[in-house]
Amino acid sequence: MESFLLQASIYLAAAVIAVPVAKRAGLGSILGYLVAGVLIGPVFGLVGNETKDLQHFAEFGVVMMLFIVGLELEPKALWEMRHRLIGLGGLQVVLTTLAVSAAFITFGQPWNISVAIGLIFALSSTAIVVQTLNEKRLMQTHGGRSAFSVLLTQDIAVIPMLALIPLLAVGDFSNFNHGGDDHSDMSLIAGLPGWGVTLVTLGAVGAVILFGIYCTRPIFHFIAKARLPEIFTAVALLLVVGIALLMTLVGLSPALGTFLAGVVLANSEYRHELETDIQPFKGLLLGLFFITVGAGINFAVLWEHLAWILGMTLSVMLIKGLVLAGLSVLFKLKGRDQWLFILSLAQAGEFGFVMLSTTVQTSVIPFALSQQLLLIIALSMLLTPLLFILYDRVSRKLVETPNTREEDTIDEEGTVIIAGIGRFGQIVNRLALATGIKTVVIDHQIDQIDAMRRFGVKGYFGDPTRPDMMHAAGLMTAKILVVAVDDKDAAVKLVDHARKERPDLYIIARAYDRDHVYHLYRAGADEIIRETFDSAMRAGKKMLQGMGWPEYEAERAHDQFFEADRHALAELAGLWDPNLPNEKNDKYVARAREVNSDLYTSFLSNLTKIVENDEEIDFPPTNESADLIVRTEKPDP
Repeated sequence: MESFLLQASIYLAAAVIAVPVAKRAGLGSILGYLVAGVLIGPVFGLVGNETKDLQHFAEFGVVMMLFIVGLELEPKALWEMRHRLIGLGGLQVVLTTLAVSAAFITFGQPWNISVAIGLIFALSSTAIVVQTLNEKRLMQTHGGRSAFSVLLTQDIAVIPMLALIPLLAVGDFSNFNHGGDDHSDMSLIAGLPGWGVTLVTLGAVGAVILFGIYCTRPIFHFIAKARLPEIFTAVALLLVVGIALLMTLVGLSPALGTFLAGVVLANSEYRHELETDIQPFKGLLLGLFFITVGAGINFAVLWEHLAWILGMTLSVMLIKGLVLAGLSVLFKLKGRDQWLFILSLAQAGEFGFVMLSTTVQTSVIPFALSQQLLLIIALSMLLTPLLFILYDRVSRKLVETPNTREEDTIDEEGTVIIAGIGRFGQIVNRLALATGIKTVVIDHQIDQIDAMRRFGVKGYFGDPTRPDMMHAAGLMTAKILVVAVDDKDAAVKLVDHARKERPDLYIIARAYDRDHVYHLYRAGADEIIRETFDSAMRAGKKMLQGMGWPEYEAERAHDQFFEADRHALAELAGLWDPNLPNEKNDKYVARAREVNSDLYTSFLSNLTKIVENDEEIDFPPTNESADLIVRTEKPDP
């Protein structure tokens, strides 16, 4: 018992110390876990042979991670990914296997061993890549989605790979154990003919799908009535563990089974609660898995074959990178997306450990060679966080290739010009069209314009900050200009130009934050809409109603706070300095503290009158045109 507690303390202490330090140093949590494992294992020798057994347990973190990934992927989204899964993912697995196999044949390895090594290195690390993509918020990029599609294909490909490996045992290596007698009692397919194995396997997959569709909802509904969170957590764990066990009994990947279950439950009303319950266990087990990878590095073998192992590690990553680069060109990934796709998948993966273990058990790969291959897998995983750091630095300096499509020629003028047709501009445009107002829409994002045209809404591709584009759109005759571009500097530039050209033009501009409000105000915007302010105010009003306030009182409190906030902004506008950060502008900070204090004190005091006496609040008028939301005077051009 004491030994268990000591080992647990060592692993937890290593994670608690190393991971925050790595995060603060900008290295990411994965590298922190790996370094922690190296320190407590090969360097200081605080942990020993139990690391391998612990790693099998920690691999369950990968299973839980794929369950959570499945929860976030609706079946419809998975179907939409089919082209990437079959095309991009399938080609990556096949081409990488062939390329790595050819390389090892060149180095003198027999063809069957080379093919087995090619299969092992065709896989990448789902655990590292998905975790890092989520941490860096890159999963929703085109490169991130493409990388995830390949990872998902690889996880599925593990099944036929494991079935293929025993067939590679030839010659002196043919005397292998087909699954082992000691495990036959834990298998549902042992001794069955091929057609029987197929039926049992398909039946297990079908059982998981049917159970997820028809049984989980009544079970979770029954458990929810007990109002015992720990029981719900236990059921969530039982679901994941049970499906993993079933997949193991029929010879399938536990990770694939739980991923499938997650996809089935993606539309369940209990999805978020399941994710919340599983998340802590997933995080701890994944961290433990990465620590065991670091702790499992055999430095004795590494020093003995240092040049060969390092050379092969870099060679395998280079081969995979070249294959990925070719596929990225074929599937039209460019710029940052292309670099993300290549660098994130160039390593070997945790399933490689499973594959390698199988090749040794079936006498395909000799044990001595397997120890070296094990180090190559571990080192490539250890280098992956460094590749993400390289991507971060390259992407900052990378200038995206400009789109070669020529800008459209604007052949009409409108009463309202809308610059920018993202989420904000679309709503304004739809309202205008619904009320019969003629608009001219300009956006520099080709995808946005093309998407609008598919829905029958006309728009023009071009840079709205270019004077000739705005004049062609009718700047000199339009009544209103709506500035809804995403780029803050471009929005200020456009407002400034439009105001100088048309002092009488009514300009409505979207603001990202308070500083952007001040910039737009000085540039000459009449109406400045903070993009999240109105929605936040609505949420605040709903909060008051949820607290039991009558609707009319909540509405009045909403209106009065809105006016008070406008007045506060107006007070601060005169002290704002565009050349000085707000926190270093002592006068601005001091006045902001006073204004905020006065705002809350005055608002709460007058709000009491509203509730008790049903009275209106008359806020003092703002000075001249200092109201940042609605301008009362036109500035000098």
